[in-house]
Amino acid sequence: MTTFQALVLGLIQGVTEFLPISSSAHLALAPWFFGWPDPGLAFDVALHFGTLIAVLWYFRAEWGKLISAALSIIRNRRIQTVEEKRLLFLIVATIPGAIGGLLLEKKAETAFRAPALTACALIVMGIVLWAADRFSRMDRNITGMRWLDALLVGISQVFALIPGVSRSGSTITTGRLLRLDRESAAIFSFLMSMPIIAAAVVLKGPEALRQGGLSAPLIVGVLAAAVSGWLAIAILMRYVTRHSYGIFAVYRVLLGIVVLFIIYSRG
Repeated sequence: MTTFQALVLGLIQGVTEFLPISSSAHLALAPWFFGWPDPGLAFDVALHFGTLIAVLWYFRAEWGKLISAALSIIRNRRIQTVEEKRLLFLIVATIPGAIGGLLLEKKAETAFRAPALTACALIVMGIVLWAADRFSRMDRNITGMRWLDALLVGISQVFALIPGVSRSGSTITTGRLLRLDRESAAIFSFLMSMPIIAAAVVLKGPEALRQGGLSAPLIVGVLAAAVSGWLAIAILMRYVTRHSYGIFAVYRVLLGIVVLFIIYSRG
């Protein structure tokens, strides 16, 4: 892999990880579309280290509160404050994704990366995202979440193992179905991305290093993912305070149609 290819893939990873358009789909489709060698799931996961840096930095004040909440729970042995409840909800939401990742790891590396499946997932989840955002009320915010809400959002994250579904897309869609306002659905989605991304980096990062070492392309890709990921979070958080998720749903459907057309024309 060239440094330019790694740069492009890093930018794609950073932007698409936090927008509800599926980073895994774009990382799987980009090499297929441009005729580049598939870097594999290990490289994709290595790029997630960049987006991990982005979400940690952007929400650094929130993480500070959550760390204080964890210490308070240990000290007082009870859960009382909003931050302490949010920490519990993040733990609950992380469990289904962790179990699903362990059980479906092999399929995520092989069968799930088929372009046709990715295209169909883009289209279907695009329609579901649009419907959830269009017809669900926004009468709840993140402070009113319950443990069942967190569990349902966490379960939806498992489906993101299929490229095209989108981790942020599935969790934001579920949040909207639960009547969370757009900003709250995005914030909880971004916060819950940290433990699952961190776990993936710890498990798959060494494999990426064994395959190519700490090479210039890998470093460039990670840095590009970090910068573009931070920008994506900042832009989306401002955008959803005034607009719907409709533009992302339309993009998903159009991209899926284009991919299916290319598959058909090549066949």
